[in-house]
Amino acid sequence: MRKDVRILLVGEPKVGKTSLIMSLVSEEFPDEVPLRAEEITIPADVTPERVPTHIVDYSEAEQSEEQLFQEISKANVICIVYSVNNKKSIEKVTSHWIPLINDRTDKDSRVPLILVGNKSDLVEHSSMETILPIMNQYQDIETCVECSAKNLKNISELFYYAQKAVLHPTGPLYCPEEKELKPSCIKSLTRIFKVSDLDNDGILNDNELNFFQRTCFNTPLAPQALEDVKNVVRRNMNDGVKDNGLTLKGFLFLHTLFIQRGRHETTWTVLRRFGYDDDLELTQEYLFPVVKIPPDCTTELNHNAYLFLQSVFDKHDKDRDCALSPEEVKDLFKVFPYMPWGPDVNNTVCTNDQGWITYQGYLSQWTLTTYLDVQRSLEYLGYLGYSIIYEQESQAAAITVTRNKRIDLQKKQTQRSVFRCNVLGARGSGKSGFLQAFLGRNLQKQRRIREDHKSFYAISTTYVYGQEKYLLLHEVMPDFDFLSEADLACDVVCLVYDVNSPRSFEYAAKVYKQHFMDSKTPCVFIAAKSDLHEVRQHYSLSPHDFCRKHKLHPPQPFTCNTTDAPSKELYTRLTTMAMYPHMAQADLKNSTFWLRASVGATVFAVLGFAMYRALVKQR
Repeated sequence: MRKDVRILLVGEPKVGKTSLIMSLVSEEFPDEVPLRAEEITIPADVTPERVPTHIVDYSEAEQSEEQLFQEISKANVICIVYSVNNKKSIEKVTSHWIPLINDRTDKDSRVPLILVGNKSDLVEHSSMETILPIMNQYQDIETCVECSAKNLKNISELFYYAQKAVLHPTGPLYCPEEKELKPSCIKSLTRIFKVSDLDNDGILNDNELNFFQRTCFNTPLAPQALEDVKNVVRRNMNDGVKDNGLTLKGFLFLHTLFIQRGRHETTWTVLRRFGYDDDLELTQEYLFPVVKIPPDCTTELNHNAYLFLQSVFDKHDKDRDCALSPEEVKDLFKVFPYMPWGPDVNNTVCTNDQGWITYQGYLSQWTLTTYLDVQRSLEYLGYLGYSIIYEQESQAAAITVTRNKRIDLQKKQTQRSVFRCNVLGARGSGKSGFLQAFLGRNLQKQRRIREDHKSFYAISTTYVYGQEKYLLLHEVMPDFDFLSEADLACDVVCLVYDVNSPRSFEYAAKVYKQHFMDSKTPCVFIAAKSDLHEVRQHYSLSPHDFCRKHKLHPPQPFTCNTTDAPSKELYTRLTTMAMYPHMAQADLKNSTFWLRASVGATVFAVLGFAMYRALVKQR
């Protein structure tokens, strides 16, 4: 909501503009009225909406036309004052003042107008018959108030309506000619309905309505009040209430009714609670709360965030098959202004046999987004209503910023859950196959992936000494001269070469010597396509001798040309190296490091499958 409101009073001379301001301030009619009142500021604590309000007078006798234009451009709302006993002052409203104001304001952001009929104490009749056609002709006119500065009639109301016209404008919400909500308002309220529909059954039941009421207005509805609301909807439409809950049509009807009855503030309170600004766009403050990330720290989702995302998954997994069909994904993202996940996501995370994103794959994609682009993750959580459903100040409450990596190395332990492995190698060495094998896809399945649907990332879970961790693989493009810091920054490095290609190892060896030889990042050479005949590499040292010379683990044989899903053992080893880089170096002289990692992987792969089956049964 706006931090302050600026009200400008204009109109013909002698209609009582200055008297209205002075009567408001002193609560009595002034004996002497100056040509123009000084600008006054009403403090926030004495205004109904708790917003500081500036009231500005205009005097033709004291001010130039240029000064008037400046005041019009600064005003949030303009009161055009006329005298109810002066026909000429009424005529000037349409012949002079409205055209003048419209000429000086942008068509797309017109300032709201209030027509003020002063000196009602001098006549017995109302000017409304004359004014109503004017109100119908100009959409910018919010309302008309008849008042008297002399006997203080409707003075407070006048300035309250002016303030309300700024803080709770009708324009963005409602079209008076059509007597219906505007499309942008319907879109915003539809998202609010879907976020509030916690079980996604298309109805707001009593619990959901009460949660919505408490969220927006800090107070629940009494059972009888709930019934009264539903009865109002029932009386006015057939499909507004279903199974004793409020449908989207009923929800939209209620807001139409609020606006038609002049209770715009109710709808605006709801919209602002769900993050919308005066143009019905989600605010930058709502979508992108500040999260400070020091150097060498990473971003992860915390426990509450995963619980929330699990509830979102359950809400949309209609057939309870622990995977999201394309229709279910589409339904999940209806609260977004665009589709955030493209077809590459299905090749970044685990899917079922139909190619649908599994529960594990869904959480993995969220983990990936949070790690690589926390601002985007905050934005997505904002669309889903995380801070509202979990009653947090902002989505920032969903993020854990890990401690500096150097402290982890010093203490020889880490609390992180996500580890990045950069995969480098010459073209055709088998990097993409290595990524896809991590997601359980053998060569046969990989050949079905369309070129334009390929991903340079793969993320899934591994188990290291009983702890579930995420391993994020990133395929780095083989452009030796343009490897950036981002390409090199990671927790473990895979240098892939093709055993069947004599020039393949040379690139991997060069990358290691130039970028990783003196770093503390653990490195592993992957002898890819190990099902093929191994040829002699055109390099001064064989891969095994090279690794021995540089005190690295021997090249790890790998193939994805298997009948079943490729083994995950190697990926568990990589995660273990990323978690315990000091152990990876210390255990080079013997095989205990690899052995311990492998045993851990086998035990927890079995446990993990049992837990997954239990989860499916439970859900």
